[in-house]
Amino acid sequence: MIIFITGNNSYLAKRRLDELVDEFVKKHGDLALERIDGEEADFSAILDAISGLPFLSKRKMVVARKLSATKPSDDQLEQIISSIPESNDLIIYEPVTDKRTSYYKFLKTKTNLETYDQIDSRDLSKWLVSEAKTKGGSLQLGDANYLVERIGPNQAMLASELVKLLLYNPIISRGSIDLLTEPNPQSKIFDLLDAAFSGNRQKALKIYQEQRVQKVESQAILAMIAWQLRVLALAVHAEGKSATEVAKDSGMNIYPVTKAFALAGKIDKEKLNELVTEALDIDYRSKTTALDMDEALKTYITTI
Repeated sequence: MIIFITGNNSYLAKRRLDELVDEFVKKHGDLALERIDGEEADFSAILDAISGLPFLSKRKMVVARKLSATKPSDDQLEQIISSIPESNDLIIYEPVTDKRTSYYKFLKTKTNLETYDQIDSRDLSKWLVSEAKTKGGSLQLGDANYLVERIGPNQAMLASELVKLLLYNPIISRGSIDLLTEPNPQSKIFDLLDAAFSGNRQKALKIYQEQRVQKVESQAILAMIAWQLRVLALAVHAEGKSATEVAKDSGMNIYPVTKAFALAGKIDKEKLNELVTEALDIDYRSKTTALDMDEALKTYITTI
């Protein structure tokens, strides 16, 4: 058995790896398992581990993490695959792999490929509801949506926050979410823009100041604003397309695109162009003059 586990969803990929390892260890014991890291071992050490026969066991499993770090050639990969005894199982664990590389293309044809990618916000919310129930708790779909909006679409982070919330109270409420979790910076910048577009300058400036107190650099805030404006531009220029269609066409997660669609009705194309131009001007002046970024961004926020 040769399995190639990859994908940008580290939570699902790691969970699948743990399932395979736990199942094998239960049958054959800890001594039959060998882990090797491509960032620490050279090619010959990896080859020795993979080709070595089991010791005091009928089978052996080798987990090779980041095999790509050794930069193996196609010939070396072929050598690895051909040298695996029938008694050995190999799991190649690559959390992130460039699908354009010969490394990926080779392993795709020679192994059982399992790809675990990020899932969109709607499916994440449903997963949170199901996961809470599995762990003996309760979470309403609306509150699950709120948690995804507050934390972001990172499934590993959401899983960690869910465990914390369930330990506090098995019945998760919006109140406990506000009490025990911190909104991610990108989410807060969206709230900042939402407040500014709604004419609530005081709230927008308060959110900005909160980010600065939390040591988020002004340049980073400008970068997040620029990213939000890019997503907003996709929504404003959607030309009748749905948020799902725009997300698919742009390769973005549905979560920020859906939020951008909610903002799109509060701004016209001309104003959006002005905001993009002004943000670009602030970025340019910050790199070429002694600009006070805090004051420049506060002024920018109040003019929205």
